[in-house]
Amino acid sequence: MRDFTGKRYWLVGASEGLGLALAQRMARAGARLVLSARSPEGLARAAASLPDGAETVPVDVADSASVRAAADRIGAVDGVVFLAGVYWPMAAQDWDADRAEAMLNVNATGCTRVIGAVLPQMLARNAGHIVITGSLSGFRGLPGAIGYAASKAATMVLAESLYADLRKTGITVQVANPGFIRTRLTAKNDFAMPFILEPEAAADIMFTHMAKGGFKRSFPTAFSWLFRGGQFLPDTLWYRLFPPGK
Repeated sequence: MRDFTGKRYWLVGASEGLGLALAQRMARAGARLVLSARSPEGLARAAASLPDGAETVPVDVADSASVRAAADRIGAVDGVVFLAGVYWPMAAQDWDADRAEAMLNVNATGCTRVIGAVLPQMLARNAGHIVITGSLSGFRGLPGAIGYAASKAATMVLAESLYADLRKTGITVQVANPGFIRTRLTAKNDFAMPFILEPEAAADIMFTHMAKGGFKRSFPTAFSWLFRGGQFLPDTLWYRLFPPGK
């Protein structure tokens, strides 16, 4: 089991939802946390909810200069957890260019920016812990998921490539792929969300994955079987599972 006592972790996207719940769980395990998100006010509230507080560094992961400045200010960390994300449900027939690009720029390219900012110092020390948040929606194309599913697929493949390169080094790479979590983002959905988790329950699963080790964790387990198994279905069978588009 990984010991988090006294370890310094940068949590990006930690002012609410899963990120905040994970920060609270890691704080109870003794980690020293640096919380980042766009809103200074949200970060202040998040830090105040932790038993020993936390450093707060506002950052916009969609902006390279903002990420570099935050990383320079924070300095060396033992681990980084990327949880930032934006989401709008979107079918191809309702394409919104600004929102589609924002989902890719924040969720996928933003993740790449953050990892790129911390990886050099981890490589120099041959030590570190990288945790990336994917999604069950990233396993295969889904209806109404323009932008979001593609962005999560990108983060998951980024994690796989990092793991392939770093698995024999002192740097641990992990990816967690949750299903539906009850947050401000999923509140935008107007469809049934099977196996939906509260943020605290999802954070417990993610923290256990981080502590026990192993590369990939997809959850809830029973729900993940649909998406993981769907990778082996022919296209004709996979898309038959979903109603036709508009």
